[in-house]
Amino acid sequence: MFSRDKKLTNEQVVEKVLLEKYNSFYRMAISYTHNEADAADIVQEGAYRAIKNCRSLKDPQFASTWVYRIMLNEVYRFVTQKRPDSLDQMDDYQEEGKSDSYEDTDLRRVLDSMDPADKAVIELKYFEELKIKEIAEILGENENTVKSRLYRGLRKLRIDLEAEGYDR
Repeated sequence: MFSRDKKLTNEQVVEKVLLEKYNSFYRMAISYTHNEADAADIVQEGAYRAIKNCRSLKDPQFASTWVYRIMLNEVYRFVTQKRPDSLDQMDDYQEEGKSDSYEDTDLRRVLDSMDPADKAVIELKYFEELKIKEIAEILGENENTVKSRLYRGLRKLRIDLEAEGYDR
């Protein structure tokens, strides 16, 4: 990714990734929080940690994967520290006239009911259009584990959406 930019420092490479992928990080955060302020806080904290720890980046070629992992860790930290009442918060969010990255509230509700790791795989694959290999690197998991999470998550999505009256 950054082979032409070999003379860039780790900090410059990380800053470049943060600027190029900001919208992706924000969409990912808001899909978990359903709150613009919380999503912005997550991305800001993730960016701070990425820049602060950029010296530990061993290979600038993998900066994007490294920063995604930091952002996911921030999302997981938020989810475990401040577990919102999902349905109440979603209703409040919709009443304010806000919209997130998912147009379909049923899809969002089903995704929100999933295990965070399975949800992350589906979002990274279908909303961020990353390859299985990239997702495995971001999550620090084996590609086969990522595939299993993806297929399990898609099966859950299909079952839950069909239960709500949606057909394929």
